Amino acid sequence: MKLTLLDYTIIVIFFIISLLIGIRASKSAGKNSSEFFLSGRNMPWWLLGVSMVATTFAADTPGLVTELVRKNGVSGNWVWWAMLLTGMLTVFFYAKLWRKSGISTDLEFYEIRYSGKTAGFLRGFRAIYLGVIFNIITMAGVCLAGAKIAAILLGISQAEMLIYSSIIVVIYSSLGGLKGVLLTDFVQFIIAMIGSVWATIYIVNLPEIGGMNTLLSQSSVATKLDILPDFSNTESLITLFIIPFAVQWWSTWYPGAEPGGGGYIAQRMLAAKDEKNATWATLFFNFAHYALRPWPWIIVGLASLVLFPDVESINQTFPNLTSEMQGEDVAYAAMMTYLPAGLLGIVLTSLIAAFMSTISTQLNWGSSYVVNDFYARFINTNASEKQKVIVGRITTVLLMLAAALFSFYLQSAKGVFDLLLQIGAGTGLLFILRWFWYRINPFSEIAAMLISFLIALFFFLNGKMDEPLVTVSSSVQLITGVVITTVGWIMVTLLTKSSDQETLDNFNRLIFESENKFKNIGSKIIAFLVGTIGIYCVLFATGNWIYGETSKGIIFSILAIVSIIIIQQLWKRKLLE
Repeated sequence: MKLTLLDYTIIVIFFIISLLIGIRASKSAGKNSSEFFLSGRNMPWWLLGVSMVATTFAADTPGLVTELVRKNGVSGNWVWWAMLLTGMLTVFFYAKLWRKSGISTDLEFYEIRYSGKTAGFLRGFRAIYLGVIFNIITMAGVCLAGAKIAAILLGISQAEMLIYSSIIVVIYSSLGGLKGVLLTDFVQFIIAMIGSVWATIYIVNLPEIGGMNTLLSQSSVATKLDILPDFSNTESLITLFIIPFAVQWWSTWYPGAEPGGGGYIAQRMLAAKDEKNATWATLFFNFAHYALRPWPWIIVGLASLVLFPDVESINQTFPNLTSEMQGEDVAYAAMMTYLPAGLLGIVLTSLIAAFMSTISTQLNWGSSYVVNDFYARFINTNASEKQKVIVGRITTVLLMLAAALFSFYLQSAKGVFDLLLQIGAGTGLLFILRWFWYRINPFSEIAAMLISFLIALFFFLNGKMDEPLVTVSSSVQLITGVVITTVGWIMVTLLTKSSDQETLDNFNRLIFESENKFKNIGSKIIAFLVGTIGIYCVLFATGNWIYGETSKGIIFSILAIVSIIIIQQLWKRKLLE
């Protein structure tokens, strides 16, 4: 399809704004590594919270949600909705602890929590493991999604798309540091939400769709509307509901939903003004990510079933898609081709914004690991602040290049999602307990990483074989990884020595001060449960209002308000400190 001059104008204006923000922020970001990676630790909760949400609003997320809806209905989203429990655990138990630590990256945690040379080795090893390997896989998935969108809406190849977008995102990420990322995230989130909601309204009212009531009554859509899975369908219940809630949320490490906090979520918490801002930022993120944002994508996914009932119909409409780029996740971009001039420009800009927001965050986060936890710790311990910033900028370029190249080996948003879950399978419980269980040591973490990665590598390569050695579902693969990895690292923990007592005492004084580490544990558990229920109620209320189920919408809305009041009272009485 062809874009109009108006569409191109909107896109160009967005690029100019992004570059200007990066150039403006570079004046302070280049001063020292603290400014470049943590923006001087002076950021307010609302800016950090929006940045967290914008980062998870990746180019692949609308495609992932669309794929889940087309294959398993609305209830298919429980594979990621269940991760809300992980997020709320971070809000009420770990956000303040991270900010209290005063570290620059979450990997510095290892040398204040553990003792000996193995603590330093673990920090450097995980810097490369997460900041480079894991990070490249994550960004490659986003690059693939961006390439699919570009192929349909712009008619350009994957290589062309990656060259154009990489140049822009690398420039403002390497110039502006975290402050540049945060400011552009704020702009990008606003554009993304406006584009997403507006596009959904327009698509629902297309003559081919006929409005919301007609859409919901379509035979291909009516069977996909249930928010909860069919409890009479054992396979669906286990895959979409039981495994995510019973196993996945606490046992797997996934970007943006790390048990106990971590990655770019921890980076945002560490950049907060204080502990209160760190907590509120994380709470806003979980509310917006799970309750505020999903429904426009879900509705578009449902509408796509009317216009593109199967993958073959998409392939026939867009013959330029290569076999590697075909799939259910392409349906979201395919639906955007029905938008008029101007609105198409806004939506395409929002998708570009989503791509850039995620990639810029991953680049800044990954380079912070390489610089602070590898280069300055092991390669050049006397590195000046200017040298650190230069290395950070070089790393940004190299990470982007590697991610772009690896994206050619991936195929679908759900495939990337499953791969990342599998790599982190079985490590989650360790990250939850390491703040409290003194026996956990560097060998525990090394064992968890190696075991989970080797299992994930086996299943990944096995799936690429013409005749796989084993044929099992992704759910069985996940449980296998969780069980073997969890048992493995617990055994290593019990067979090896804990950190020395002096290190443990210093850690407890820094993080918990003179207080009991389980202070107000009962109130925090209540807040965790009530907060989780409250956000789910907002999610359910929104869905039922859209479906025209007024009575259910009112009930869930009231329950959400009650949840807010309970948490406010707990905070007011200082029972969550």
